[in-house]
Amino acid sequence: MMNYRVRGQLVNLFFLSLLAFFFIFPIYWILRSSLLDFGEIMDYPPILFPEAFRWENYEEVLNRVDFLLYIGNTFIIIVPVLIGVGLTSSLAAFGFARIEFPLKNMWFSLVIMTILLPSIVTLVPTYIGWAKLGLTDTFLPLILPAFFGGGAFNIFLLRQFLLTIPRDLDESAVMDGAGFFTIYSRIILPLIRPALVAVLLFTFVGVWNDFLNQLVYLNDQDMYTVALGLSTLRSSLTSPMHLIMAGTMIMVIPATIIFLFGQRYFTEGIATTGIKG
Repeated sequence: MMNYRVRGQLVNLFFLSLLAFFFIFPIYWILRSSLLDFGEIMDYPPILFPEAFRWENYEEVLNRVDFLLYIGNTFIIIVPVLIGVGLTSSLAAFGFARIEFPLKNMWFSLVIMTILLPSIVTLVPTYIGWAKLGLTDTFLPLILPAFFGGGAFNIFLLRQFLLTIPRDLDESAVMDGAGFFTIYSRIILPLIRPALVAVLLFTFVGVWNDFLNQLVYLNDQDMYTVALGLSTLRSSLTSPMHLIMAGTMIMVIPATIIFLFGQRYFTEGIATTGIKG
């Protein structure tokens, strides 16, 4: 029996290692390419490991494209977006999970139905609305929507997590005279922290990698984000491949660091989120 168990663990370890390799290898290849010169990249067979690390590629990229400015612009968008998503999605989820009101299930179904609506369908009318308000070429169209629910998927994820928390905690707080907002802020928020961190990580990665919305609303190059900066690097002066790879690594590294710091909460939040209806 023990041999079968060990054999099963080895098989699982093998397939997990193989899967990890397929995920990690593209990142390694980008990093490796960013440390070569153009001639070495074009060599065949390809060089698996650089003989000399050409860190000057990164310096040249930063001289050609102001990635530090673009990273700062991206965080100007991301920080308020994370605040808005965390606050409004958790409040909406708390309402759907804990407060009884007429047609609650119908309203929740309508919220979930918006997940099925492709964002590209609403892009043009949304842009026209922001243009009528004179807010194009500002960060506001990229920030303000986060303060109006934070996205149907985020509400769904937090609501499902909330359904796994016993209602006895709410009832005890009500008996002590606590109102809904007190229950939300002092009881619910600390308990849903893993799921909330997962939502914020999803949001961070989504905003960091967002290209289309930022391309539509931002015209001034001084307001460009990292995604637009990488596109600028690709389109300007026909940048050699090794510089494009270096720019890609500059874009990847901050998001990777943020994810590594939050991965424990991310895994816990996803793993413990129930599917109760």
